[in-house]
Amino acid sequence: MRAPPKPSAILTREEIREPNIPMRTSDFDYRLPQELIAQTPAEPRDSSRLMVVDRRGGGVSAHGVFRDLPAHLRAGDLLVFNDSRVFPARLRGRSAASGGKIEILLLSPASDGGGGTWRALAKPGRRMREGAEFAISGGGVRVRGAVLGVEESGARIVRFEDDSRLREVGIAPLPPYIRRQPDDPERYQTVYAKTEGSVAAPTAGLHFTRPLMDALGEMGVETAFVTLHVGWDSFNPIRTDNPAEHRMHSEYWQISESAANAVSAAKAAGRRVISVGTTAARLLENAAARDGTNSGSIAAGSGWVDLFITPGYRFRAMDGLITNFHLPKSTLLMLVSAFVGRENILAAYRLAAEKRYRFYSFGDAMLIA
Repeated sequence: MRAPPKPSAILTREEIREPNIPMRTSDFDYRLPQELIAQTPAEPRDSSRLMVVDRRGGGVSAHGVFRDLPAHLRAGDLLVFNDSRVFPARLRGRSAASGGKIEILLLSPASDGGGGTWRALAKPGRRMREGAEFAISGGGVRVRGAVLGVEESGARIVRFEDDSRLREVGIAPLPPYIRRQPDDPERYQTVYAKTEGSVAAPTAGLHFTRPLMDALGEMGVETAFVTLHVGWDSFNPIRTDNPAEHRMHSEYWQISESAANAVSAAKAAGRRVISVGTTAARLLENAAARDGTNSGSIAAGSGWVDLFITPGYRFRAMDGLITNFHLPKSTLLMLVSAFVGRENILAAYRLAAEKRYRFYSFGDAMLIA
């Protein structure tokens, strides 16, 4: 994966005139028994549980399994999927100086610094200072590299002698709360994953199977595919109790002409646009805000987005959302709270815990519509 060109301007919260509603990060906390954090994906994919939340009333209207989804949709609905594919961004190796173990998590190709240069997280920091050399190994392949610099955030700029071989030595970077790799690496990919570039899966899509998607098509539900390469910010906690002080990292997006036309046509006809996941949601809302008409229509294009959606945001494109159960005090929980109300979502989460739903990336699903 090579770095796409980065525009000079990124849409900001101020540009879309979000209301300034006072809130604290601690307002989005909740208690969760550790045993409800899913460690393995459901088998088959669409056997995960499904909670249905009425967006208008805010209450839970149904419990079932994900393969029941067609019963909660109708002909003419448009499902928008993020087709980004996770790349093997976690690398393990040794320091050239000490021989000690090091680990690197690739974030994105660096836009400057030349070929083979990446932004990355690295540990331990004492072995990965500026100028440090290292070697990544795996599967009989060895790739040498060096740390070119350290950013204020702590991220490293690293250069590899031959980054074309990193996919041979890397593994999928599972979230820190999942303790082991799945037996089948494809279980951390959606069945429609296409465009490589994410360091985390758009997990709401993990519940879909090809037969389920075919069944939805047969009943008249339409589909569109967009691309947003998910960054590590999905798992980066908000470290301040004032959410306004949290800085979202930019993520690269692409919307094709066919996808833009599908969304715009659905909005013009008054049909529901349902985002599959919070990543597609952020992309849709960013594109709709750029349109400037408040109609929810979007245009084809590409660029970078750092949109941070919190309660008070006025949604333009989305009429429904399929999502997993998110971490406390996270940007994702704030987005969902903006869509259906903080009190409503926290009540739904309490009920989910009581009914032993599974949480987070490999967990169960929620439909809000």
